[in-house]
Amino acid sequence: MTRIDTIAALTKKALWLSNWMIHHANHIRPNTDGVKVGGHQASSASMAAIMSALYFGVLKPEDRVAVKPHASPVFHAIQYLFGKQTLEKLENFRAFGGAQSYPSRTKDTDDVDISTGSVGLGVAFTAFASLIQDYIRAKSWADTSHPEGRMVALVGDAELDEGNVYECLLEGWKHGLRNTLWVIDYNRQSLDGVVREGLYDRIEAIFRAFDWTIVTLKYGALQRAAFEEPGGDRLKAWIDAAPNAIYSALMFRGGAAWRDRLSDEIGDQGDVSALLARRSDAELAELMGNLGGHCTQSLIEQFEAAGSDRPTVFIAYTVKGWATPLAGHKDNHAGQMTSAQIDSLRQSMNVREGHEWDRFEGLENPAAAEQFLADAPFNTSASRRHIAPTVATIGPQFVGTGPTSTQTAFGKVLDAIAKTDSDLARRIITTSPDVTVSTNLGTWVNRRNLYAKSEMVDIFQKEAIPSAQKWRFTPEGQHLELGIAEMNLFLALGAAGLSHSLFGERLLPIGTLYDPFISRGLDALNYACYQDARFLLIGTPSGVSLAGEGGAHQSIASPLIGMSQDGLASFEPAFADELSVIMDWAFDYMQRSGDARPDLADWPRDVTGGSVYLRLSTRTIEQPPRAMDTPLADDIIRGAYWLKPPTPSCDTVIAYQGVLANEAIAAAAAIGGDRRNVAILAVTSADRLNAGWHAAQRARLHGDDEASSHIEALLADIPHRAGLVTVIDAHPATLGWLGSVRGHRTMTLGVEHFGQTGTVNDLYAHFGIGAQAIETAARSLMRG
Repeated sequence: MTRIDTIAALTKKALWLSNWMIHHANHIRPNTDGVKVGGHQASSASMAAIMSALYFGVLKPEDRVAVKPHASPVFHAIQYLFGKQTLEKLENFRAFGGAQSYPSRTKDTDDVDISTGSVGLGVAFTAFASLIQDYIRAKSWADTSHPEGRMVALVGDAELDEGNVYECLLEGWKHGLRNTLWVIDYNRQSLDGVVREGLYDRIEAIFRAFDWTIVTLKYGALQRAAFEEPGGDRLKAWIDAAPNAIYSALMFRGGAAWRDRLSDEIGDQGDVSALLARRSDAELAELMGNLGGHCTQSLIEQFEAAGSDRPTVFIAYTVKGWATPLAGHKDNHAGQMTSAQIDSLRQSMNVREGHEWDRFEGLENPAAAEQFLADAPFNTSASRRHIAPTVATIGPQFVGTGPTSTQTAFGKVLDAIAKTDSDLARRIITTSPDVTVSTNLGTWVNRRNLYAKSEMVDIFQKEAIPSAQKWRFTPEGQHLELGIAEMNLFLALGAAGLSHSLFGERLLPIGTLYDPFISRGLDALNYACYQDARFLLIGTPSGVSLAGEGGAHQSIASPLIGMSQDGLASFEPAFADELSVIMDWAFDYMQRSGDARPDLADWPRDVTGGSVYLRLSTRTIEQPPRAMDTPLADDIIRGAYWLKPPTPSCDTVIAYQGVLANEAIAAAAAIGGDRRNVAILAVTSADRLNAGWHAAQRARLHGDDEASSHIEALLADIPHRAGLVTVIDAHPATLGWLGSVRGHRTMTLGVEHFGQTGTVNDLYAHFGIGAQAIETAARSLMRG
């Protein structure tokens, strides 16, 4: 067998295994709860030849692939054929502990490069991964001895409805995107039916506008040969003019229907009729289904011819449900084959009953196929996930004790790091969606420059025009300039935050954005965390403290996002020294792999690390004149400390998070005029406190009666009769749970509605989070 013949045979094997995997999950494996298991036999089938050509024939170990979510079964089947997936995982597809519904870096055990699931995100991720690869290879400290990889996205045509795909195209054009291949599975069907006519022209025009190389894979080798026969030009013209819905319907109906339609519309009792007559119904159906996206020869030829200096998009015409009884039917998206249909497919694949899972069952030469797979360029015994050394931190960078805001302090801390000749400073990459200066990255960028593949002078500086910003672009620059799309920010952070695994070089990404607009990129943020990407996210300015900007720029729910987002530790420091300690800790936390158990283990994520989110403010407040000792630093990281410790007679606790520190202190002082038993709890991370509390509860449920959490220890000495007032410039639920820890009566203050313009004092009074409101709430809880 030739190389092409072998890959074509393995394509059918992957097609069978993927379909059997779904059928087994839905119809053979016991269903104990009656809930639909699901799977996408038709959407997966249309990708079988494309993925087989890539994995079996074209890809190298350094290439990285984002698989169309619904093609997950084909991916797992290919991995199984490579020997990188187990039978047990396939048998438990979509079951607990089995192969995942959609490819996952963190949940699957086979060789997933880029997680997919939320459509369009994996596609755009490949563009940013390519940019990050170029960024690393431009640095003098990087090891460039290994070959560059290509970032490959296998794209469902319906994914092109997602706006983030087009947002990333613009960024790719700006930064000279290369080494990127997108293969569009143009099966012209989506969940709700057949796509609109003329979509191809729009797709082509968009990619052409952004300087992509466009390769159209419309006709397979059988079709191209038929076009050379007498009458073939008329067959080609009919195919080109056929509406998508007609083509799909005829694919479902089969060879006899094709013969009737073609005979009626182009048959002439001459060349065309003879062309049709030379083929049986089965051969005619095979010919009309031989689109470019299903032709191994065409796919291999075009994939291998692709260059790397420009991004390339392949628009591969396919049939949804190709080579299955579901082919072409408009309802096939979630449809599944019946037992009779799967049995018919099994027989057509020469698979014996009882041998459905055998890796090489039905192939003419199993030994040759196994050897071919062993020799495939992509199939390497070495792990394709790299391990990069950790970067040493340099300790907290304290920036003075004068009145300041946490946002200003962030810029100063970063500038202090930038001044050092440390590996930490070299490995930081910053990025921001068009708000670099207003999120206090300006001094960092002036010192460390912007990244570009080639040197670009600052025209304003060259023309001697005064400007605080020195916008010098250079390959050694460390700030990646982005447009205003928050989705791009989180995709870029995700790609940079996986550089240690994808490319073997560790980066420490920092992304800044206006805190309320975290919600605009929340899907991509969740996606980055799901991949276990590591980055530091700075949300600033925040809350109604941004008084003059009005409700559109004031965040309310972001601390709750920080608490609920898996893979993200969130903090909201009030003071600059807290921020310094947290940032130093964050650079270490971002690099943890779980190999060693650190001291702060009351929160399980401390073992494995993750990303970090800091909610900062533009409001200047007084700073406490204090020395930062180890116990205080540890408590800041654990999530809270006593700013004013409780006395044995304490009857009131004021717990605040973030910028309302001054208001909490003022309220305590006002109450303290006639009472001396008011304590102040400074919360730096409701997320850390809450997670530690839940971890202790779980441990006690599992028999560890001695387990306790930081917040339980802090509140242990507060008399049960005492009242607790919580206050935050955000939704009150962020801290409202504190009363449940020890059963204290609690009054929760915060912001629940959109803000408006005004002074800080106006808005604090309006929402009841100022000093007077805190005092009133505290007095309402006092006894006697």
